[in-house]
Amino acid sequence: MADKKPHIIVQDLTMAYGDFLIQRDLTFTINRGDIFIVMGGSGCGKSTLLRHLVGLQSPAKGKVLYGDVSFWDAEPEERETIMRSFGILYQSGALWSSLTIGENISLPLQQYTNLSPGQIRQIAALKLSLVGLSGFEEFYPSEISGGMKKRAGLARAMALDPEILFFDEPSAGLDPISAHLLDELILELRESLGATVVIVTHELASIFAIGNNSVFLDPETKTMIAQGDPKSLLAESKDPKVINFLTRGAGAKPQ
Repeated sequence: MADKKPHIIVQDLTMAYGDFLIQRDLTFTINRGDIFIVMGGSGCGKSTLLRHLVGLQSPAKGKVLYGDVSFWDAEPEERETIMRSFGILYQSGALWSSLTIGENISLPLQQYTNLSPGQIRQIAALKLSLVGLSGFEEFYPSEISGGMKKRAGLARAMALDPEILFFDEPSAGLDPISAHLLDELILELRESLGATVVIVTHELASIFAIGNNSVFLDPETKTMIAQGDPKSLLAESKDPKVINFLTRGAGAKPQ
């Protein structure tokens, strides 16, 4: 499992759209093998932070380090190499509707490898089997359920055997049973792949079921007000904002 060596280090990060401040002074470490939760109320900047981590938006200030490399200070070629180690699952699954599920999984393999078409088909089938979709290669996204689309999106995120998986609200729109099955799948894949997982979510069931590290972003003070294992935060935090979030407003900690 995790060897607890730093994998991603965020240092004094400030996020803004022009003069509009989103978050400031974010400093935290994501260790190798973590399932790291980015949490907080609506509008706090969770998805914006994810965009900064995956290379879609540059910070107003601060650094994001992958190992010893400062991502936003690196040359474009080095940033591209780092980004090849990412797998990203978007809220909707973001599958191409005109392509079959198998073709969707094959797309990054065709773009970034020199594998033969036969090898690519084999890998796509393997990735789909890992997420419980064996035999669905020829189906189109419109022909499968929402939960299956999420799993297909996860299979595509894993296509290039990434070191880091980024998920943006993976349980959004899923019923509780499908969300629970997706949580179990994420745990299994973390164990089998040895990947670091970063998840933006507000779903408490997922936060407590799979998260072992986290950061809590506050929209009012526009900075982080807690970090650590979500279960430990619930048991030990004295901040009413954190407790109210983790108890859905009940404000009382479990005995």
